[in-house]
Amino acid sequence: MVFGEKKPIKPNTSSPVTNVIELNAEMNGTLSFKEPVDLRINGKYSGNLDVKGSLTVGGRACVEANITGDYVVIAGKVKGNVHATKLLTLMPTAVLIGDLHAPKLNIVEGAVFQGLCHMTLNDAPTGDWFNIKELAVYLEIEEGVIWELVRAGKIPFVQEGDHTKFERAQIDHWAATGASK
Repeated sequence: MVFGEKKPIKPNTSSPVTNVIELNAEMNGTLSFKEPVDLRINGKYSGNLDVKGSLTVGGRACVEANITGDYVVIAGKVKGNVHATKLLTLMPTAVLIGDLHAPKLNIVEGAVFQGLCHMTLNDAPTGDWFNIKELAVYLEIEEGVIWELVRAGKIPFVQEGDHTKFERAQIDHWAATGASK
């Protein structure tokens, strides 16, 4: 052989094992998972879904349920409220009738969404002020970049002794007006 002998590929033991569960039938009731799973619904489901890990509603699925999950991907039809704690993705074939709550949202062209959208900031502090670390999470940029903006006077901040603070309202206005560029 030109490239040598083929060796068997060993499974990656450093990543956690996720349980994959596929529902290809019609079901109703409440499904609740305390441990991370990868739940895939390809049939009809009605009730409530509470998933740790990821939930995928397949392109042919029809779901009438309130959904809670870490990562939620919808490619089929969902009637109910969706709460994604990390990311919600609506694929081009998705139809979502209901309110959504998510810190990150990806709606692909072609998806249909009817309801209210609530973008939550799970990692941001609940108060009106940020420190450097909190602001980095809020803006999703590295702390070093924020320090550069502070030194150049390009971002609103308040210096209190050794502490550099950022007011949420000023940061929101600064980002919205394009001053961050």
